[in-house]
Amino acid sequence: MALRKKLPPILRPNKPPSALPPPIPLPNPPATTVAPLPTVTLTPTPHHTHLLHFLKTHLLAPHKNQITPSSLLHFLKSKLHHHPQFTHYDFHIFNWASTLDSFRHDHSTFLFMVRSLASSYRFSDLNSLLAFIYSNPCPCSNDGIFSCPELESIFHFAVNAYCKARRLDDGVMAFETMRKLIDGRPSVSVYNVLINGFVKCEEHDKVMAFYDRMAKDRVKPDVVTFNILISNYCKSKKFDLALGLFKEMREKGCSPNVVSFNTLISGLFRERKFVDGIKMAYEMIELGCEFSNATCEILVDGLLREGRDLEACRALEVVDQLWKKGNLPSVIACTTLIEGLRRFRKREEALGLMERMLGEGIVPDSVTFNCLLKDLCDVGRTVDANRLRLLASRKGLDPDGITYHILVSGYMRENRRKEGETLVNEMLDEGFIPDLATYNRYMDGFSNARNSVRPKC
Repeated sequence: MALRKKLPPILRPNKPPSALPPPIPLPNPPATTVAPLPTVTLTPTPHHTHLLHFLKTHLLAPHKNQITPSSLLHFLKSKLHHHPQFTHYDFHIFNWASTLDSFRHDHSTFLFMVRSLASSYRFSDLNSLLAFIYSNPCPCSNDGIFSCPELESIFHFAVNAYCKARRLDDGVMAFETMRKLIDGRPSVSVYNVLINGFVKCEEHDKVMAFYDRMAKDRVKPDVVTFNILISNYCKSKKFDLALGLFKEMREKGCSPNVVSFNTLISGLFRERKFVDGIKMAYEMIELGCEFSNATCEILVDGLLREGRDLEACRALEVVDQLWKKGNLPSVIACTTLIEGLRRFRKREEALGLMERMLGEGIVPDSVTFNCLLKDLCDVGRTVDANRLRLLASRKGLDPDGITYHILVSGYMRENRRKEGETLVNEMLDEGFIPDLATYNRYMDGFSNARNSVRPKC
């Protein structure tokens, strides 16, 4: 009879799913000549028997008791992972497999287990797993001569999980373990994960200390590194240091991207340094860095929030530069700018921007559109408003009842009976007039324009 292998106590998730029962220790299996199953000393129950049968049926029997990393991985992913009662036994079975004389885990089972433990917040188990990986090299490491090429990606996932959970000490420990195992220097992306983790946890001293460590380790920072650091300084209101890093970035041959500029512009605007923010935007254009929708929204919103006529004109200039460069601004940026122009009573500029939007297929929301129509009607330009309505209809913005009411009221005030009656009949055809009394009220309004109700926008 083969020697039975016994597992340590079952390791439970930190936050097990509420729908699942807590793990129950496995019983001693009956005497067998095949690979021994996990064992403990408690009395067998139907639940235990079910699990043992599940293991025999789906792991041992299909492979004639010859378990390999591939067959174990298939079982964990395709069978155990989807089982409503047994999914949280994955690490227990992983540990059991490691005690078999003829079995060695490889990077595929390591990676699956790291992902499973991290995604279910079983961080104490994850610590144990990383220690196991350190002590039990992957078979492809050529007996310790060279490290497994997949090790860094395995530890990268673990470090990222720790940082997202704000377990930075564990993240640093995992990083140090990885450094001892891999050949050469870690990639910059792993450093970036930890630096970003320190930023998120507002441990600003450790941010720059780890950045300095990159230099000592001769790891060259990339654009992501600089963007994280610039963001950190902007959030700390240390704009001189942020701009200094921006300069250092370019001196080291790392080209800033749209995120770099967006972070700086947004930070400068928060501090009401609008002139510096505008200069940064023009520098962005000169360097050929394409504006994103986020860039445009930051500029437009930031400038209009200042509440000055001049800032609205600057915002319009920025959008115009976008179009000249072939970059279409987002619908949010355009509608925000239209609202700002309306606030400063720049109706002509707002109308021009709306026509340009529609010409490019950028369809606004109905609220902004109707408010602009009302502005035009209020100054006796209902004909222009109706022309804009027809253009919007061709581009996919269907008029609603408010749209028609605004235009009909405008025609009433301008005593344009013919155009107004045509619109009322169109309203009737489109189902915006519920009854004959409403229809007659609109028609009678053209006889007495002073009785018309002016809608509020």
